[in-house]
Formats: sequence, C-alpha cells, structure tokens
Amino acid sequence: MPSNKARFQRGTPTEATGRPRIAVFSGPTATVQNTAPLITSNKAAAKYGLPPIINPDGSAARFDALRTQRLAAPVTVYIEQFSGHPLERDASHLYADPDGYVGTDGRFRTERQSVEDVPAYEVVLEPEDGLYMLPFMGRQADGKPWDEEGAFPGASPDKVRQPFYPDGSRLFEEIDRLGNGPHGTNGLLSSKADFDFFRPAPPAGYMKGLAATERTDAGRGDIAPEALGEDFFPYKPKQSKREPHAEVLGRLTNSVQSTLATGIYSGAIWLEGSPWVEETSYWLNLLIGTNIPFVTTSSPDWTHGVVGNVGDRNIIDAVEYIVSRVWTDEMRRNSVGVVYVNAGQIFTAREVQKEDARSGGYIATGGHGGIIGAMAQTGPPVSGPPVITFRPNRKHTWESRVRCDVLPEVVQGSERSQDGTIRPVDVRVKEASGDLLPGAIPKVTIAKHARYLPDDGEGDPDAEVEIIARIEKNLSDNPLAGFVGEGGSPYGQMSTSADRAFRRATFSGMPVVKVGRGNAGGILTHSNVDLEIAGGNLTATKARMLLMACLLRFGALPPTRGRDEPTPAEIDAIRQKLKKYQEVFDTH
Repeated sequence: MPSNKARFQRGTPTEATGRPRIAVFSGPTATVQNTAPLITSNKAAAKYGLPPIINPDGSAARFDALRTQRLAAPVTVYIEQFSGHPLERDASHLYADPDGYVGTDGRFRTERQSVEDVPAYEVVLEPEDGLYMLPFMGRQADGKPWDEEGAFPGASPDKVRQPFYPDGSRLFEEIDRLGNGPHGTNGLLSSKADFDFFRPAPPAGYMKGLAATERTDAGRGDIAPEALGEDFFPYKPKQSKREPHAEVLGRLTNSVQSTLATGIYSGAIWLEGSPWVEETSYWLNLLIGTNIPFVTTSSPDWTHGVVGNVGDRNIIDAVEYIVSRVWTDEMRRNSVGVVYVNAGQIFTAREVQKEDARSGGYIATGGHGGIIGAMAQTGPPVSGPPVITFRPNRKHTWESRVRCDVLPEVVQGSERSQDGTIRPVDVRVKEASGDLLPGAIPKVTIAKHARYLPDDGEGDPDAEVEIIARIEKNLSDNPLAGFVGEGGSPYGQMSTSADRAFRRATFSGMPVVKVGRGNAGGILTHSNVDLEIAGGNLTATKARMLLMACLLRFGALPPTRGRDEPTPAEIDAIRQKLKKYQEVFDTH
C-alpha cells in the first residue's frame, strides 16, 4: 500500500517552534495534483533540429513552453532593469542604480559604455533556490519531441508518462515558490505551517519503485514497484484510467485514522478528484475519530498550473482555515466536522455536491444549509480570517456513532447456505489492532426509479431484474450488503414492483434506505417508509456511504426463513434492528 510519508518543512523543526503541522493525504484522481503535458520546448527544438511548437489552431507558438525545473549547477544571469512591470521606468527616480550594463556585444560591465547598453542586475541562481520556470529540454528516446503524455496517440500505459504528482509535496512546493500573495510575497504555505505528505490512494505511482537514495522532491524511504489500478488511480490519459475498488476505501480509512491517531497533527487535508471527493469527504466525516480540523478539497475546473485553476487557491484556503481555529468549540475540538473548501466557500461534508466543472461549481444539497462559512479576502481593502456563520448539529468525526474506534470486530451478515436457505453468518470487520479489514467494506448499490419505468401494472418483484440479481449476488459474495432506493422527490416513492423487490432484500438481511431523487429539499421521514430506513434529506450517494458505515457498526438485518411470508416475530426483530440504523440516519 503506498502510504509513504514525505516531508515539506521550512525553518526549525515543528516540535521546537510549536508551528502547526498538517497531514496532507493524496486520494484517487486528484485533479489538483494533475498537470499539463511536458512539451518539448522550442529551445530544445532549435538545439536538436526538431520542428517548433505549433498551437492547436495551427499557428506558431509566440512564446516557449516553460515548466518548473531545478538547476543542476549555479548560473549567473543578467536581468534587465525595469522589466518587472510596464511602469517601473516611470518611477526610475525611486530606484537605486543597476549592478551594471550589458553591451551590444553581450558582455556585462559595471560602467556604461554606450547609450545602447542595457542596465541590468547581476544575480547568481543556485540549485538550492528551488524551482524555476525553464524551457523543457526533454525528448523521446527516439529523438522525437514530446507533444502529449504518451509516446504517440493511444499509447499503452507502459509508454505513457504520468501527468499526476505522486503526492502533494511538489504541488505544495510550487504553490509556495511561485504563488504570489496580495502583498507581493510568496511562501503562502510554509509561512503558516509544516506539512507531511501521505499516499493512501494516490493518483500516481512509482511503477519502477523508488530507492531512498534517489533525489526526489521530498525525502522518503524505499518504495516497492507500484501497480496501476491497485496502488494508484489516475483518470488521465484515458487508457490509464482506473477507479478505486471497495478495498481501497478500507485501506485509506486505516491510513488516515492511524496517521491522525498519533496526535502530532494540528489538522488534515484530503485531495481527491472533484467529481468524487464529496463521497470520501462524508465517509471520513463518519469514520475518522479525530477532533482536529479536517478539510477536503480539489480542483473542480483545470489542472494544476493551467490558467484559471482554482485548486491552488483552495489549498491555500484549506491551510488558512486550519490555522485560523474558527472551527473550535469551547473544548478546543472541531465543532463542524470534515468540511470541503472551494472558491472561497466552506461546505459541510454531508451536504456538498459538485454540479459543474467550473470555479464555484459546488452546491449544498438537501435544502437545509450546507454552506457554513466563507474564506475572507486575503488583501486590501478587506482582510481577515475565515468566517463560520452557523454550526450544524449533525454528529461527525469524534462524536460519530459509526467512527472506527466504536466499530465491533465482528458483526452479523447474511448468506445463502447450500440448502438454499438464508442464514446469519459472522463477519469480521476489524483486526484486533483496530484496523478495518479492507475486504469487509459492505456492498451498497443504488436503484433509481423513474415514471413509466415498470413493465406493467402487476407489481411483480421479479420484473426488477437488476435488484433481484443484486440480491442473489450479495447472498453469494457480500454478507454485508444493502440498497439505496432513489424515488420521487422528496418522499422516495417507487413502483410497486421495486418496493416488493426491496422487501425481499430486507427479508434477506439487506437494509434499504429510501431517499428522494436529485437534491431534494424536503425531508423523507419515518412516516414515509415501512421496514426501510428514511434517508432524510441525504442524496442517494451520501445515503449509500452512511448505510455502508452502519453495516460495519450494526451488521445485517436478521434474515427471515420465508422471504415473502415472514412471521410476526421475524418482522419485529427486523424493526428493532432498523431502529438502530434510523437513529444514526437521523443524527448524522
């Protein structure tokens, strides 16, 4: 599992200074760790006799392609005076003299020889300075220029360069080095905190492994070769796209929980792909028992380094939120749980949802709050800390009833025996150490109803072939399983056939949650369900995460002997078990 830690630190050690120390976790398909392709520069084209860069519209590129790189040796450069701003020269009387002048022969002299000499500053750039924007000189092994991630269009993953960073260390360094604040200074991250970087389910990996002696952006131990789709999960290029499977959720939960349990961190940041970060955010809000601030964020529009990218600003805001302490209660605990920060807004993990691929493209679902505050402007005429306008009353993190440390080691599941009957079975969900067993992550699927969907008006449950097939698959392979039914808004009404199929799932040990379609503003209450769980104003995807957590906490429903004709005692046993689920859904 790629959980290796990297350090990004400036100044004296955290322990000596009392500076905040923040854990940064890289999650799957994290767009904010994605970059534009490294394109062979015109400098390289001129040197090696290659064709120049051509813009997508067919025109010649006006400027060379520059990317952040490191110097291999010191170099002396001469910077033209008054070239930092079009109106610098207008204030020349306020400036000291330059270091010298560059003549028409290209030589630098301390005294001016001609009116054509260019006033300049002499400066030595050192490798230790950090990253500089420089022409990219790399070429392919056969001498051809790079013009995309792959060696050629449609290249297999072994012939494709990875555009994602393996962890957040390079990303944070580039923001810190190149990002200017409103007062003209950089260091917008290192001035506020120290950072450790973790890779519980990163978007990029070391396919050849990495030795600790190799020079990297941040020191780390040896890393064994990592596998695409098992150890790391990109979405680009398309031929390399991989989605994390259920066990990855268990692994990342263990990684985050064990890291924060050390007690050495002042806060945590989770980076993930913008379409899916809302689900992981809510899961972490439910499972991670920590009282420190926890921020999730992403880049919902463009990749890192591309014009218009809001992801870099989101990271700065996430750090500012953590160090501001606006999240504290009277006991100095996190009073709002996991939050998502984007485009200056602070969302609760329970309500946040992406609606569009643009800056500010997130909304609060459920119609009852969700945006709890905002980041303040960072410079004149307005400045100040983030503002929290109200605090939600839902349980989260350290007070969650489904957090990792209160989960039992064994719960009851249900499975089909060889004689065809459904029986309860013990399912181990945690190690004695307290870690989740990744293979025990419950299987919860979503079934959506639409008008004019039933085959006929008979209400035959066997007509719901997708639900019935999933029930049988679960009884064979997934002893902890359940369903979310997304029905009419806001009360979750579904067809008679779907309701009867769900009743069969309930009698097979699989709890069913009902929610309204889309982002229903109404609240689905207990009076709207029977032998099911009322999902309140949760979306189907959020209800799914909560039901998965409840299955780990309470186990499956008690299966009945006859799935279509259970006894009153069996019905009562199911109702009693569902009360435990419903209490969590009402409070989380």
